[in-house]
Amino acid sequence: MNTAAPTLTCFSLTTTGHVAHLVMNRPEAMNTMHPTFWRELDAVLVHLHQAGEARALVVSSTGRHFSAGMALETFGGAITMDDQSPEGRAAIFDLLTDMQHTFTRLENLRIPVIMAIHGGCIGGAVDMVTAACIRYATADAFFCIQEINIGMVADVGTLQRLPKLVPMGVVKELAYTGRRMPAQKALGYGLVNEVFDTQEAMVAAALQCAQEIASKPPVAIWGTKQAVNYARDHSVEDSLRQMGWLQGAIWSNRHVQESVAAMKQKRAGDFPALTPLQRFSELG
Repeated sequence: MNTAAPTLTCFSLTTTGHVAHLVMNRPEAMNTMHPTFWRELDAVLVHLHQAGEARALVVSSTGRHFSAGMALETFGGAITMDDQSPEGRAAIFDLLTDMQHTFTRLENLRIPVIMAIHGGCIGGAVDMVTAACIRYATADAFFCIQEINIGMVADVGTLQRLPKLVPMGVVKELAYTGRRMPAQKALGYGLVNEVFDTQEAMVAAALQCAQEIASKPPVAIWGTKQAVNYARDHSVEDSLRQMGWLQGAIWSNRHVQESVAAMKQKRAGDFPALTPLQRFSELG
């Protein structure tokens, strides 16, 4: 099975102590999103999902802004949005479905994802960070649903996930006006967990949180993420039923005993990693 990390040009990836740290590293382009960005992000998320080595993922960035969103030159260049025929408009649906799937990988990743956001989180970057589990921000960070400012509807997840995170009136105000929401307001609404004075302090806190997560039994973290995401989209009754099946599937007396022993002895717990995965199409 090939679990080697992909070659990256828009990102750098390091894994230390079961914590993966993915850094957007095109500050000169404000870490805008173009086809190579999308391709590399998809590949690295597939790698992390399959390998099972990392137990938490931190995503941070470089330069002035976290990300300025979609690279506008992509439209009409690498991507052509044909609105002149029903066939062309149907292709827009399929193109967007494919793009949405990459950010959904963050949501479906077997491990928790923490976003460390500084400066501008604009357009497509909002789509991306709303798919994460936890968001930290610097005091100078802001969020902007930029799409309305360039004459289009946000279409890669913002309008579907943001209403699950902040009040609907706030979503509508941001989506209709394209205004910037500063970090402190985002904190007040619950979009971000904490605001830090500096990027260094924020990234350090994100990595520390990831280390805490990585110290728990990976399969219990996996189950917790499954349950929370399911509960977000289903009734309490359905979610409780799912919880019963889920707990019955992954319960481990050894993990509970080891966790308790580790706490009493003030040491790190010893837990097995998630099983590496392989795509069915790669078998044989």
